[in-house]
Amino acid sequence: MGTAVIGRVMTDPRKGAICIGEATVELARGGDGRFALASAGDTFNTAIYLARAGLPTAFASALGDDPYSDAIVSLAAAEGIATDLIARVPGRLPALALADANSKGERRTHVWREAAPARDLFELPTWSRTAEALTKARLIYFSGITLSLYSNIGLGRFLAAIELARGQGVKIAFDGNFRPHGWKGDLTRTRTVFAEALKRVDIALPAYDDEAVLWGDPSPEATVERHQAFGVGEVVVKNGPNGALVASAGSRDMVPVPEVVAPVDANAAGDGFNAGYLAARLTGASALQAATAAHQLAGRVIRHRGAILPRAGAAMH
Repeated sequence: MGTAVIGRVMTDPRKGAICIGEATVELARGGDGRFALASAGDTFNTAIYLARAGLPTAFASALGDDPYSDAIVSLAAAEGIATDLIARVPGRLPALALADANSKGERRTHVWREAAPARDLFELPTWSRTAEALTKARLIYFSGITLSLYSNIGLGRFLAAIELARGQGVKIAFDGNFRPHGWKGDLTRTRTVFAEALKRVDIALPAYDDEAVLWGDPSPEATVERHQAFGVGEVVVKNGPNGALVASAGSRDMVPVPEVVAPVDANAAGDGFNAGYLAARLTGASALQAATAAHQLAGRVIRHRGAILPRAGAAMH
C-alpha cells in the first residue's frame, strides 16, 4: 500500500514520547462565516504541546503524498516533532475535518476519513518498523480516536506492539476520548476494544463525560474504580471546571482548576491537559503537581480559538 519516507528523527527516543493517531486537514468556520485551513487531531495536538514542553516527541501516523500531507509534516517538523514515523502513501489523501457551530453555538465536527491512510498504519508494509520504534520510546500515548481508526487486524498488531513495548519498560498512556461517530455507534465493539487496550495501560487520562456516555459511569470515582479493575496504576479523570480526580499510589485526590474561565473555544482542552500532565510527570513532578500543571495549560488553550496556541503563549512551567 505504500512505504514510509525518512523524516526528522527523534534524537533520543529513550527520553521521549511517541504519540500515535491521525492528523487531519481541518476547515474551521470562523465568526465571519469563512473557513480557515488548519490541521487537527487529538494526539497530534498533544504531540505539539509535549514538544513545546521540551520533551523529545515523535508522531506515528500515515499520510498521503499530496501538498496537504506535506503541510502537516512541515508543521510537525516546525514544532520540533520527529516525523520519521509518519508513513507517506502514494495516491492517498489525509482525512478532512469540517468544524462549525450548531444552533446553540456549540462546536461540531464532521470528518471524512474512510480512505485516510492513517487507518492503515499497522497494515502498511512498514508496520513492523513502526512497532519496533515503539519499543525504544520512554512513553507511548494514544487515544480512543486512535483505536477507532484501525481494523481488527490493525488493532491486533497495535495492541501486541504496545504490550511488547510495555514489557520492555515503556510507559503506556491512554485517553479514552470517545467519539461515537468514529465507532459507527457500535458501543459493544468500542467497549471490547477499550477493555483490551486498558489491560496494557499505565496512565489513563479519561474525560468523565465521555466515560459516562460509553460505560454509564455515575461518578468520576466510578471511572477510577473501573480503570483500576483493569490494572491501571495511575488514573486522572478530567471533569471540566469541576477539576480532576487523581488516583495514584493508593490515594485519591481531587485537584481543582486553579482558575475557572469562560472558554473562548474548548476545543483541545483535554489534549492540552494530557500534554501538561505527561510532560510534568516525565520531568519528575508528582501526580498532583502534574494535574495542576495540566489544568494551567488547558486553561490557556481554552482562552484562544483553535486547538494550538500561538507559540509565544505556549510555554509550560
